[in-house]
Amino acid sequence: MADQKAEIFELNNGTMKVLISNLGCTITSLSVPGKDGKLADVVLGFDSVEPYLKGMAPYFGCIVGRVANRIKEGKFTLNGTQYSLPINNPPNSLHGGNKGYDKQIWQVAEHKTGDKPSITFKYHSHDGEEGYPGSVSVTATYTLTSSTTMRLDMEAVPENKPTPISLAQHTYWNLAGHNSGDVLDHRVQIWANHITPVDENTVPTGEIKPIKGTPFDFTAERRVGESIHEVGLGYDQNYVLDCGEEKEGLKHAAKVRDPSSSRVLNLWTNAPGMQFYTGNYVNGVQGKGGAVYNKHAGLCLETQGFPNAINTPNFPSVVVQPGEKYRNTMLFEFSVEFE
Repeated sequence: MADQKAEIFELNNGTMKVLISNLGCTITSLSVPGKDGKLADVVLGFDSVEPYLKGMAPYFGCIVGRVANRIKEGKFTLNGTQYSLPINNPPNSLHGGNKGYDKQIWQVAEHKTGDKPSITFKYHSHDGEEGYPGSVSVTATYTLTSSTTMRLDMEAVPENKPTPISLAQHTYWNLAGHNSGDVLDHRVQIWANHITPVDENTVPTGEIKPIKGTPFDFTAERRVGESIHEVGLGYDQNYVLDCGEEKEGLKHAAKVRDPSSSRVLNLWTNAPGMQFYTGNYVNGVQGKGGAVYNKHAGLCLETQGFPNAINTPNFPSVVVQPGEKYRNTMLFEFSVEFE
């Protein structure tokens, strides 16, 4: 197959418009209406594929894998064999290594228009890629399922060896508009009573810790900035999604509301965890239309397997057997809600 080039594709149902690249299945733009019916682009990103290709994005909008988040010291043992991964976030391996799925050009398998437009990307991850065992066939389908709802179905099937798989969608959201400043005034609710606390190297200790009454407690809606000064640089925690109502096999994971535009995002997923990250390391990134993104310019809601689960026996397993299908589904429901 000839080398495909990085391009940007559009999904548009007349109400919302999403631009997605085959480079890392990256959402580069997502426009939805606010209280005045006016569209705003609510994701951080770049106007063209070049800055993504040059590595200027701190995982803006992409799908990360083979394993999202951190693997302690870039090592794990599976069925008696030790595997070593690139240490691209010392002293750990992060988001699949030096050239994870976010930096690969995926094949466009299908692109549909109409009232439920969709695009399906495929990627074949080979045995030994970034140190991981076995070949894996991966697909990701983005669908606009209703006027202001987008669904993402991520699937992966190991072909010949058991392997850890945990994909995550790493979009940075700012519901006031990507160029509106920080998200500290956004209101967030997360359907989680526990987090997996981390050590000094941001790797989970293995504990599953209740958060009631702590600065990490978002069981009731609260302002992102309310207690952010009490949690170091900002939020960067895996939340245990253990108390959300269910619909169609998905759990309610999070609700984000921007009072200035009245935009709301409700997120549903089948994943066990969600990294809530407040863009703590974003610093002077030149984004779309001349916007400059700084600290807390966006927030991420990365539904995932628990970080370092491959080395943590009491966490839900992320190992997938050959022929089994891994699935991570996310439903992004946008609406307008007046106080």
